[in-house]
Amino acid sequence: MKKRIHNWRSEWALTLPSLLWLSLFFAVPALIVLAFTFHAHSANGGVGAWSLATWRELVDPDYPTIVWKTIRISFEVTFWCILLALPCAYAIARMKRRWRALVAASIMLPFWTSFIVRVFAWKTMLHPDGWLQACYLGWLRARAWLFDWLPGFAQQALVQCGLASAAPVDPASSTILDSEAAVIIVSVYSLLPFAIMPIYTAAEKFDFSLLEAARDLGARGFYAFRKIFIPGIRQGIVSAVLMVFIPAIGSYVIPQMLGGTDCVLIGNKIFMRAMQNRNIPHASALATLMAVTVLVPLGLAVWWKKRQDARDRKRLETQTARLLSGRDPLA
Repeated sequence: MKKRIHNWRSEWALTLPSLLWLSLFFAVPALIVLAFTFHAHSANGGVGAWSLATWRELVDPDYPTIVWKTIRISFEVTFWCILLALPCAYAIARMKRRWRALVAASIMLPFWTSFIVRVFAWKTMLHPDGWLQACYLGWLRARAWLFDWLPGFAQQALVQCGLASAAPVDPASSTILDSEAAVIIVSVYSLLPFAIMPIYTAAEKFDFSLLEAARDLGARGFYAFRKIFIPGIRQGIVSAVLMVFIPAIGSYVIPQMLGGTDCVLIGNKIFMRAMQNRNIPHASALATLMAVTVLVPLGLAVWWKKRQDARDRKRLETQTARLLSGRDPLA
């Protein structure tokens, strides 16, 4: 009994500093921001009396479009980061040990410079007379050609979701700078290391002899990669998705510097309401809305992980019971 009480006290002593840190620097500020949403805007830029006027202002028809654009761009950035991170992490994990640390360190090299400097460098590279602009025009023409081949209902659905445009490609107005494409490209560049590292960490623990065994049994390379390697590192992929999606959905600097007036996201609206309009309650309501948008995929990821762990535990118990009963555990 005394030993159990001692262990309980030791656990609390170890976790109490973390709980205090989270309470002071996360929970309390979040509650303050939430409380601001139930106040009216003061004329001098402060917080007025208790009111629901701030939430009524969010009925503005522009906000659903901005929220959808923010979520869509965040998902696109996350998709491209994971798509590029998987082969990179696979290649690094298959390298010799003396090269892994060097390559992993080179991935983090961009973080040794200022984030603003890197964004300015990309702004120069995306100049309308640069080679990236020529590649962008080629991509737009290819996408327009594919769009013309789709049936009418598919074209209408893509246009309504904001994934395509029915207008012809105009080289004069179709510049990559001050567009969604610039925001996506630079966001992928900035967040790609956050996708590579957790996937690489999971891939480093993966048993690559399973891939060799699958090839010996006749499985092709991509089939073995998709059916064996990716399921074996799924926890690293989930971590990478969260580490990319959460900062992408709250991004402000990249859309502000490279997105122009056509790519205004939630982060830009929060800055405009808080700094330019001095409307703290409205900015707090938008921040709360963004937090809910982040917590939904986070909750889904936690639910999915618990479900996978329960399924793996049940499969292990079934195989153990079959083995103890003298039957084939894989039958």
